[in-house]
Amino acid sequence: MSGDIPALRRGLRVLGLLAQRPHPIPAAIIARELGLPRSSTYQLLNELRTAGYVTYLPAERRYGLGIAAFELGSAYLRHDPLERVAAPLLRTLVDLTGGTGHLGILHGGESLYLIEQRPPRPQTLVTDVGVRLPAHLTATGRAMLAQLAAPHVRALFPGRSAFPMRTDRGPRDLRDLRRVLRTEAERGWAVEDGYVTAGFATVAAAVFDHGGRPIAAVGLTIRHHCPDESTECGSTWPDLAARIRTTASTLTITIGGRPPAPEHD
Repeated sequence: MSGDIPALRRGLRVLGLLAQRPHPIPAAIIARELGLPRSSTYQLLNELRTAGYVTYLPAERRYGLGIAAFELGSAYLRHDPLERVAAPLLRTLVDLTGGTGHLGILHGGESLYLIEQRPPRPQTLVTDVGVRLPAHLTATGRAMLAQLAAPHVRALFPGRSAFPMRTDRGPRDLRDLRRVLRTEAERGWAVEDGYVTAGFATVAAAVFDHGGRPIAAVGLTIRHHCPDESTECGSTWPDLAARIRTTASTLTITIGGRPPAPEHD
């Protein structure tokens, strides 16, 4: 039995590599990147193919994830692991800050709220579980958008009609959105101040999956009034953002994710 453990570990490494790639890849690349002999790589791939976890594309001579891997991932999602792990973390964040905590994901060009944790004396907000709001206006949405490639963002916001407004604030076109996203990507958190509801602001940070991709975002909404509601206040709440980023980082680690590798010039 103990002799099977190294093979199991190598097989899991193969699946992990395939999961990180957007497209199927040749066996030679798998062997090279994992430091495995080619003969062992083909043996592992054949076993995984037999079990349905890997599929082979003969015309391309490439390997990708199989239907069994999809079924395993679907079962994972059915158990609501993200919400189950995030709920107590959000509760702690809300208790420490007195704000309203959210967990949101991207659903096309919208933010979809999976969890909302409220303080003992909650404020009346438009956000709630199952509510969708334009992602370019919400801090949770932009925390995730800031981690996506430019073509992906452009596909989600193809024209002016993709930028509905709720107040007088927020990005009104792709150029405005890209400018905001660049700033928020460099800073590491997103802020919306009166973009969704006048008198409220939200700070949010992204949660990442095992491939360093944004899978969700943790947000915290607080009451905040600007002297002039037609202009930006300029507040970014770095102390609050530090707590939110810690919560998002803890959630990332707990679900087996990792932050994206820093870009080098």
